Amino acid sequence: MESFLRKFREFIIGTIGEVQKCTWPQKAELFESTVVVIVTMAILTSFVFVVDLISRYLINAITQ
Repeated sequence: MESFLRKFREFIIGTIGEVQKCTWPQKAELFESTVVVIVTMAILTSFVFVVDLISRYLINAITQ
């Protein structure tokens, strides 16, 4: 049990040390990244929607 607690403590200390090394984005950078993700998702959603419509039309044309 002591070995587990010692390893767990070392893990927590190491994790805290690594998190402190991180550089966190500023508010403006975070906003820009969020906008990029939303725009990218909108484009990909539109693309999948169009491909789905075309596929549906082609499948209906072939099967009828």
